[in-house]
Amino acid sequence: MNKIVVLGGGTAGFMTGYTLKKVYPDKHVTIIKSDNIPTVGVGESTLGHINQWLSMVGLEDSEFMKECNASYKLSIRFENFNKLGDGGFHYPFGVANLENTIAGLNDWHFKKILHPETHVSNFAETYFPNMSLVNHNTIVNPKIEKDLGLGNFCFKEDTAYHFDAALFGQFLEKKFKEIGGEVVIDDVVRVATNEDGIEKLILSSNEITADLYIDCTGFKSMLLGEALKEPFESYEDILPNNSAWATQLPYTDKKKELVGYTNCTAIQNGWVWNIPLWNRMGTGYVYSDKYISDEDALEQFKSYLKRDDLNFRNLKMRVGIHKRIFVKNVCAIGLAAGFIEPLESNGLLSVHEFLTRLVRVLNRDSISAFVKEQFNVTCNTFFKNFAEFVALHYALSERTDTQYWRDIQKRNYSIERDYVKYNSFFQDINRWKFNDFFYPKDGGWACIATGMNWGATDEPTLKYGLYSHDFKNVKDNWKRSIDVLEKRKKDWDLKASFCHPLEEYLRLNIYNDTDKDKNKKQKTTFR
Repeated sequence: MNKIVVLGGGTAGFMTGYTLKKVYPDKHVTIIKSDNIPTVGVGESTLGHINQWLSMVGLEDSEFMKECNASYKLSIRFENFNKLGDGGFHYPFGVANLENTIAGLNDWHFKKILHPETHVSNFAETYFPNMSLVNHNTIVNPKIEKDLGLGNFCFKEDTAYHFDAALFGQFLEKKFKEIGGEVVIDDVVRVATNEDGIEKLILSSNEITADLYIDCTGFKSMLLGEALKEPFESYEDILPNNSAWATQLPYTDKKKELVGYTNCTAIQNGWVWNIPLWNRMGTGYVYSDKYISDEDALEQFKSYLKRDDLNFRNLKMRVGIHKRIFVKNVCAIGLAAGFIEPLESNGLLSVHEFLTRLVRVLNRDSISAFVKEQFNVTCNTFFKNFAEFVALHYALSERTDTQYWRDIQKRNYSIERDYVKYNSFFQDINRWKFNDFFYPKDGGWACIATGMNWGATDEPTLKYGLYSHDFKNVKDNWKRSIDVLEKRKKDWDLKASFCHPLEEYLRLNIYNDTDKDKNKKQKTTFR
């Protein structure tokens, strides 16, 4: 497979083309893009996983951030998902710090038993040092992060990005051309097929053939879905939303509003995202058109924003994934393969996760049906697992204030799918609650479950599990560990308070705007 054609010139298309040409410089990689097809432009917020892809293709944040109006992201905040006025909770990036714990993540649950007034948001703050950065709206200087001593925080791994997805695609197009990639601007008139898959693409000006065709045509899925008729498996049984209104907001107070996290607020028929970029904020309302019309949803969104003078764009989402994404000589990447709604910033997640698996496949001299099938299984398993993780935000909700939220409580989230057979996350979450009182060592799922009032244990369960007739001794034994965790948290808070304010760090170190700080003294040597 030395000749590869990528159909689609959006962010997914250029991420794919650049990755394949960077990893395999001897392969001929062509991207076909059309000036007549607008890109969706999703994916202004990423997860920390993107750092693995950046490492694989050799990109540094200093290369792309300035060109994409990017900012750093340390966490995702969720508000009103469990109940109205729930105070919100965070899912911070990175691995939970389990130093000075007795039972790992369960120490916090023992604290909650000892001190019922403990707010659920304290869970993340107890185990993730970058939550101290979030709360102070600061960022560490990666050159001295080890000296700072913020637990197991790692700048290169525990930071993600907010960026303009369209500009990111343009940046990658430029990089793709620099390393010898070919870009053809044309429209596909017809797709010719044969028993091996795609025979050729007939363009308006010529024809093109390849050993491998990558479908990056968005929800249209021109090659995998339309040409090869690969069945699509909808996930609407566990993910309710299929529409969104999106717009952009100017800053009114940039130093305060440019924060290191994506904010997600649940409202009447879905939720609203807020993504702070360097030059503006991106915001949108994700909802289900089965419960509200597009027109009424727009009015709800305007009311939430208290603005009606903005340009709003409506998006329709196809939530789910094709049964197979590598079929014959076609592999789909991005929206053409599948999509999980925008919650948990997964727009670009499947792109780089599927790409890393495709790279491993293409290092073989030949790609058998068995290899393709294993690729499909691993990608579908990853996709379903993450879809269930996103669905957890709805499944554990206790809201009943609208029909949308009442119906969410009636959904069956434990459906096993035909194609991917494995131990469902929903089975795991139930085991943690009803058959055990310890979470596995995965802070992400624990953050969501705790924030949604799905605790791993409580006092009766603890008494049952420990066979303790003298519960006071149990409480006394755990008090020391809890005190240590509280002291640790205060230490993180102190160190985070001496770090650079996020806006200031970006301005000085990424955007090189030093004029405003010529006469400003450095705050501390921590910087």
